[in-house]
Amino acid sequence: MFQPSQHDVRRFFCATWRKRREALPLEPLEAQAADWIADHPEYDAVLADEAAALDAAWRVEDGRENPFLHLSMHLSIAEQAAIDQPAGIRQALQSLAARRGSLHAAHHEVMECLGKMIWRSQRSGLPPDGQAYLDCVRRRATAGAAGSR
Repeated sequence: MFQPSQHDVRRFFCATWRKRREALPLEPLEAQAADWIADHPEYDAVLADEAAALDAAWRVEDGRENPFLHLSMHLSIAEQAAIDQPAGIRQALQSLAARRGSLHAAHHEVMECLGKMIWRSQRSGLPPDGQAYLDCVRRRATAGAAGSR
């Protein structure tokens, strides 16, 4: 299983954004990441300074969103939808995107469900509950939940 370190993830996103800005060829995963980065211009300065990005701390207590976690979640959700794992996530995401009028907005709502599932798993010591995650996304797709960024 691929388990990159925190620095590996940060280097990947910084290098990907640099390659996109310099119009260099991108690998398929880099191209996908670059598209999500482009949707988040608020991260440009962070991604432009790799040394600072490697040293930075983004703590919830400080009210700072971690751009690398956020972008990684976009990639994770895109991969989940591509392989439909957990089964049904592709349709739930498509329904949510149609309801919100934006795949990007739908991703941000799915992130809330994904984050909740991960938090519960870490807190309980139990494996992630894919069905609870899927149910959360489906509820948002049908119930008009707010929370897009």
